[in-house]
Amino acid sequence: MTTLEWLEALSYLVTIVGLPFAIVVFIHERRKERQNEDEETYLQLSDDYAKFLRLMLEHADLHLTTRSQPVAPFTSEQIERRNVLFELLISIFERAYILVYDERMDRQATRLWQTWDDYIREWCRRSDFRELLPCLLEGEDPEFQRYIQQIASHAAVPGSAEKPSAARELEPSSMPFGFGGNAVKDGERQRSGYGQNLRRLGGRAHGERQSGRPVS
Repeated sequence: MTTLEWLEALSYLVTIVGLPFAIVVFIHERRKERQNEDEETYLQLSDDYAKFLRLMLEHADLHLTTRSQPVAPFTSEQIERRNVLFELLISIFERAYILVYDERMDRQATRLWQTWDDYIREWCRRSDFRELLPCLLEGEDPEFQRYIQQIASHAAVPGSAEKPSAARELEPSSMPFGFGGNAVKDGERQRSGYGQNLRRLGGRAHGERQSGRPVS
């Protein structure tokens, strides 16, 4: 064989071996990028929930950290503060649902969603939260409404055993997990609503401090 023929044969060999290898590397890198995006989104959502927990501590007179009922009935001002906090909580839960939950989740997405499913179930055990759900869910994502209402209905039944969550029931699939454009837009809408409610509650607390009233 001439040198030209050898070079031509080597070029064929590189094409046959190198192209599949390049495809495998590309798929692996894309999957790794998606995992990193999932974890980054999870951390952002967790940070929002941590801010909410700090607000709960600042408003400890609302007894949101325990299920014990207050000795005295809430004042109208306390009821308003509690309702604003519940609005913030629903906003966080809906954003987590839109960005993380999917009916066909892979192992990574299932792990990330499991924590949020536990949070939702814990809050739905509160009777005051369940009673306000119809108002809190007005205008929210229809699928999210069905998801949380189903959990709340089950939690309202006395002595009912805990149902396995959708995340627990799902078998890990081979489908890669990613975010669509609509999910990102909805997530941005929820983040904006969260910020507005947070400023609203913070402004109320600041006004109370200026007037000399104690803020728990």
